[in-house]
Amino acid sequence: MKMTFRWFGTGADPVSLREIKQIPGMTGVVTSLLDMPAGEAWPMERITAMKETISAAGLEVEVIESVNIHEDIKLGAPGRDEKIENYITTMKRLAQVGIKCICYNMMPVLDWARSHLYYDLPDGSNTMRYQADFIAATTPEELAARYAEESGTYEMPGWEPERMKHIRTALDAYAGFTEEQFYANMKYFLDAIIPHAEELDILMGVHPDDPPQPIFGLPKLIIKRENLRRYLDLNPSKYNGLTLCTGSLGARIQNDVPALIREFGAEGRIHFAHVRNLKFENDTDFYESAHYTPCGSLDMYAIMKALHDTGFKGWVRPDHGRMIWDETTKKGRPGYGLYDRALGANYLLGLWDAIDREARGGAASTRPDATPNNNATQGGAQ
Repeated sequence: MKMTFRWFGTGADPVSLREIKQIPGMTGVVTSLLDMPAGEAWPMERITAMKETISAAGLEVEVIESVNIHEDIKLGAPGRDEKIENYITTMKRLAQVGIKCICYNMMPVLDWARSHLYYDLPDGSNTMRYQADFIAATTPEELAARYAEESGTYEMPGWEPERMKHIRTALDAYAGFTEEQFYANMKYFLDAIIPHAEELDILMGVHPDDPPQPIFGLPKLIIKRENLRRYLDLNPSKYNGLTLCTGSLGARIQNDVPALIREFGAEGRIHFAHVRNLKFENDTDFYESAHYTPCGSLDMYAIMKALHDTGFKGWVRPDHGRMIWDETTKKGRPGYGLYDRALGANYLLGLWDAIDREARGGAASTRPDATPNNNATQGGAQ
């Protein structure tokens, strides 16, 4: 298991690579080229520059999140073949700089939604919150305006003003769109790219829908066990796998996340994991809590043990965290501040090390996949 940290890129993330490097046990970052439009091939020179910047900071980059899927591919619209070819070109270029996994999603139009970006908690921190009634009573345009006002410095991925100019056309394209059509178009995409993934040795991990319930009339499919199984069965290659997000799947109260990990992890179909906690307020509403199990509704020990017991050797990142210690948008995007995610990473590493030591009969793990203890490599004896 490798612990990684989401980084949005130079000029797009107030959290620096230098700060990330100082988190104990952190091996690398998960990143993307946020400004690249879906459907276009990523330029090789930009991929190389991204890789060189991260390597110069002493960190790895082996996972890209995300190479976005164009709506024409999801809809099966004319022009999808050209966009799939561009996707394959991007895969080939990423392989040249050592990328081993691509996280992507098949969510129609909108990648995610929350009713609140900065919901105040009793301890003085704030966090992202989801209230179904609030979402049902608003429009995408109103929500985008709320995000723009609250987030300040940074555009929220998936809610950029340019995209929102065309939101009605995008939503209308899904009118009458059936589940069977969606799966057929997913299969068409997978059958085109997976042979290249096998050749390039790039694992493909689809991210579950967030939230796992319909919003603004859009279908949500990658939300539960039966649908995960159907998606994986569309192409049986082990390279067609999951980004197992505990926050997205866990937000559907009926989902047993450790059981899902055990089922799909035992088959080697979990390539990347987003691990976060959340606190249910009722069957549909929740806020994103600290990773520490007693703070939320998900059992982090059971989740990490399921990953360990199924031989998980992929990448984990601490997913959304609270904004703490007077952190503001100047020090992190909503959900993506430095401090709470750093705490979360080390809580998860602590759980993993305890589980690993127990599995070894009490023997300490050498953890060859982790970076050395930072203090031990700087300055010698004290």
